[in-house]
Amino acid sequence: MFIKPDYNLKNIYEIDFNELKRIGIKCIMFDLDSTVMVSKSGTFLPKTLSWFNSFINDFEVAIISNNHNREYIELACKNAPCKVIGKAHKPNPKIAKEYLNSIGIEPINAVMVGDRPLTDILVGKRLGCKTILVGSINEKENLLTKFVRALERSTIRK
Repeated sequence: MFIKPDYNLKNIYEIDFNELKRIGIKCIMFDLDSTVMVSKSGTFLPKTLSWFNSFINDFEVAIISNNHNREYIELACKNAPCKVIGKAHKPNPKIAKEYLNSIGIEPINAVMVGDRPLTDILVGKRLGCKTILVGSINEKENLLTKFVRALERSTIRK
């Protein structure tokens, strides 16, 4: 299976919010670990919180994570500048679709942003929304994680 994200960026900080507005995006859904938060850290980098503040008033924003750890998701909720939803079971689109329905936004007016083609990008494609693949927010990932990430990215169609 090959997956083609609509945008393939180095990291979240390269997202062009003016372009997203121009194409009619009203909602941005982010993955949590390695996308907007260093994996398993429970806290956002100050740079990331400042970055969120630069666009959060222009879009509906949520973080949709596969993480099942209740305490961890509660910690992320406490620290996040937006709604955080855990136990999403991506690439199953059910939870993301329920979120979009709850805010009255059609998938065509949403974008899914994440670091994993086979979960984040695939759920976006299955929903029918735009997708943005980004590199990990953690520049110091271990060698095994880097290898798995490279292997998964071999599913991307250029």
